[in-house]
Amino acid sequence: MRNKPYKILTIGGGSGQFALLSALRDLKDINITSVVSMTDNGGSTGRLRDELGTLPPGDALKCIVALSPLRDAAQSILLKRLNGDGKLQGHNAGNMLLTMLSRYAGSFPAAIKNLSEILELDGTVLPATTDKATLVAELSDGRRIYGESAIDIPVGEQRGKINNVFLVPHFNNSISVYPPVIEAIKNADYIFIAPGDLFTSIIANLIVPGVKEEIQKTSAKIIFTLNIMTKFGETHDFKGYDFVRKLEDCLDRQIDGIIYNRRRPDNRLLKKYIDEKAEFVELEKSETWIGDRVIYGGDFLDTSAEIARHDPIKLASLIKKIIFKQDDFNLGYKPPKIHKSNLAMRL
Repeated sequence: MRNKPYKILTIGGGSGQFALLSALRDLKDINITSVVSMTDNGGSTGRLRDELGTLPPGDALKCIVALSPLRDAAQSILLKRLNGDGKLQGHNAGNMLLTMLSRYAGSFPAAIKNLSEILELDGTVLPATTDKATLVAELSDGRRIYGESAIDIPVGEQRGKINNVFLVPHFNNSISVYPPVIEAIKNADYIFIAPGDLFTSIIANLIVPGVKEEIQKTSAKIIFTLNIMTKFGETHDFKGYDFVRKLEDCLDRQIDGIIYNRRRPDNRLLKKYIDEKAEFVELEKSETWIGDRVIYGGDFLDTSAEIARHDPIKLASLIKKIIFKQDDFNLGYKPPKIHKSNLAMRL
């Protein structure tokens, strides 16, 4: 019988990792470390990055709030946008606080650590790198797009597909992983890759030199939470296979499991997404590529905010079963047998 907590590592950025961490936060007998990308250059985060030269605080802030036992109060206060005039308009208190803590303490990791202490975190948030960099996308038509916000929001009705993304350092000739991230990967029992923008939130972490190389060596079980909807400009026309293929091509190794939401949003909400050229992500029963990857399929949908996102309570129930091997499903590393189980099954 195991007598120590499971070490859980999450990788991602933005609202997808917020949902995943919200699911993990209240589970017992686990230690959580979250790795977050440092390439956001839009909105309040981008303005602070450009004007003050700080690392982008927005995604790290969301992770801190998600892991805090004071989450509801922290979310209402720290994530609220200011509507006044002047330079503060559009900023939120959390971004400003992290930025000021960073400048006063002398480093962004120190700012994260101190805000985590203020919000009584039972977990750790780590930047993927402390080097300032710009994310660049290479398109199928040969063009390059500079900056996460430009990659996120296509100009015009059509755009070439993203073939590749890479990082351009601002001041040095290279970019280095933040060393505690390597230790977190080495020590992890499970690595959960959060849902979110595939290239700008997920792969942006993995292409930091040293990250994917350490993941290639890990014995931790790697589980990818598949997006519910595609995103025009990043994953337009993607099926489940395309998400997994891009992720595994980046990692240069196979993942172990895929969390897949089978429940479609209702037609009214789907219409809103279709108007934005987004589609429900399909994972067909006949997919032959699945092989020995375990598919955790079920209803994980939350539409309470008129957005198709993962429900933290539903995710928590599933992840608890995965980590603690509840139900009768064999979650070993060898190719699993097919079981009739409401937890996981081959599609």
